[in-house]
Amino acid sequence: MATNPVVLILGSGPNVGASIAKKFASSGYKVAVASRNGTGSKSSEGYLSLKVDLSKPESVPALFDAVKAEFNSPPSTVIYNAAALSAPAQNDSALSIPVEAVTSDLNVNTVSPYLAAQQAVAGWETLPSDVKKTFIYTGNVLNVAIKPVPLLTNLGMGKAASAYWIGVADGTYSTRGYRFFYADERRENGDSMGTAINGPAHADFYARLANHEANVPWHATFVNGKGYVQF
Repeated sequence: MATNPVVLILGSGPNVGASIAKKFASSGYKVAVASRNGTGSKSSEGYLSLKVDLSKPESVPALFDAVKAEFNSPPSTVIYNAAALSAPAQNDSALSIPVEAVTSDLNVNTVSPYLAAQQAVAGWETLPSDVKKTFIYTGNVLNVAIKPVPLLTNLGMGKAASAYWIGVADGTYSTRGYRFFYADERRENGDSMGTAINGPAHADFYARLANHEANVPWHATFVNGKGYVQF
């Protein structure tokens, strides 16, 4: 590709998001980050900083328009790193979460990334065939492990739903060279990382996924220092 590739990171927190942005920038990518704290201008690191509320899916297409306007190219790699959960009104009751909160969290965890994937594909269709096109969703173990913790209800619903459409998308678009990944960092024994997720480990693994290395499947479970590990 004659010009630098572009990555769009939706949900750019101080741990995983910041590590991913730094890694891709050092790999020659032009970087756009989107979050509630976006400024609409360049950050001190040189990233395009965009403001977005991902509980409102209708705000997603404007991000892709802004990236194309700034870099004269759609993003070849899109990383969805946002997540949301709402506490139940009663600590021991998953069904005490207000429906409005369920809807808002599902928008963040499932609907907005689905729309971002639609926008990504539309942009990829305009890119040269030799450009690697990749969508990565930051997941966790909740798509395969139901935990009896009411606090995790909305997060688990969203992760499970998104894992399904990501698997379908990868299976149907991979023949075009488009890859979709549900990335999930695990401990060496396969257990969940919980809140101990490692930002640099995500960044290194995501850079490999963006290069389509090692034929990693859509359910991309990984261990720090080892890369993809099947559990």
